[in-house]
Amino acid sequence: MTGTRVLSFGHYQPSRVLTNDDLAQMVDTNDAWIQDRVGIRERRIAAADETVADMASAAAEKALAGSGLAASDIDMVIVATVSSVDRCPNVSARVAAHLGIAAPATLDLNTACSGFSYSLATADHAIRAGAARNAIVVGADKLSDVTDWTDRSTCILFGDAAGAAVVTAAGDDEQPGVGPVVWGSAPDRKDALTIEGWQPYIWQDGQAVFRWATTAIAPLALQACERAGVEPSQLAAFVPHQANARIIDAIAKRLKLDNVIIAKDIVESGNTSAASIPLALSKLIERREVPSGAPVLLMGFGGGLTYAGQVIRCP
Repeated sequence: MTGTRVLSFGHYQPSRVLTNDDLAQMVDTNDAWIQDRVGIRERRIAAADETVADMASAAAEKALAGSGLAASDIDMVIVATVSSVDRCPNVSARVAAHLGIAAPATLDLNTACSGFSYSLATADHAIRAGAARNAIVVGADKLSDVTDWTDRSTCILFGDAAGAAVVTAAGDDEQPGVGPVVWGSAPDRKDALTIEGWQPYIWQDGQAVFRWATTAIAPLALQACERAGVEPSQLAAFVPHQANARIIDAIAKRLKLDNVIIAKDIVESGNTSAASIPLALSKLIERREVPSGAPVLLMGFGGGLTYAGQVIRCP
C-alpha cells in the first residue's frame, strides 16, 4: 500500500455541563483561578449509566455516517481508552457490535492521553501491511469515573467525551493522508501521572508534567512535520492533546505557529484524555475552519509518560 488517509471524523459529548462555578460549590476554588491556571471554563460529565463504550459507539457511528462507507466495509476497530471499567469484552468489540460490523479485528489500546495518535498509527500500519482495508479509530474516556471530586488540584481538569475517525487506504494516485508517526515514552517519569488500583483516582505531579510537556513535546512535533515533509508554517492547524491551555500555548510558541489555527477545545471540554484530539479536530471540521486536504499536526502526550504525533490531511 502507498499509504492511508482519513475519510471522516465524528465526536460525542454528554449533555451535562459542569461549570467552574459548579465546582466552586464542591471544592475550594473559583472560576477566575481555574481559567487563569488551566484555561478551562466548563466540561461535560457522563451520566452514571453512560459507559465508555456508549460514548465511543456514538462517536464511531457519526464518523462512519460521514465516511461514505457501510459497516460491512469496516474490518478493524481500535479504541483508545484509559478509563473503561469493563475489561472483557473489550470496548472495541462493543463498538463493533453496536455498529453491526461483522468479524472485524478489535483491540483496545491504553497509552492514556496519547492514545488516539497511537491508535491512528496502528491502523495506518495495519492497512499499509494489508492486514485491514478500512478501520475505525476511536478515543474515548469517562474520566469522571476516576476523578476524586474532593481534590481541587485534579477535579477541575477532566471531562468525558469520545472522538472517532475512519481510515482507509490511499489510492495509487493519491498522496498519503496520514504521515509517519513519531512515538515513544519516558518510562523514568511514569509516576508523574497515575490511575492505579481497583478503585482508582487520577493522581498527577502537575509541575513535573507541565515541565516535561513544555520542553519535550515541541521537538517531537517538529520531527513529525519533518517525517511528513511539511514545514510548520505550512500547517493549517495544530491539534495537540487538550491538557492545559498554558501547555498548548507554550508548545505553539516554540513551534512558531503564528498563522496556524490552534485547537483550544480545552476551554469548553476540559481534559478528555484519549478523546481530546479527535474531539477538537472534529469540531474544527464541523465548523469548516480547516479546509479539506490541508495538513494538520496532531500531537498526543500524557500518562506514562507517552507521546505520539503525526501530520494528517484533513478529510
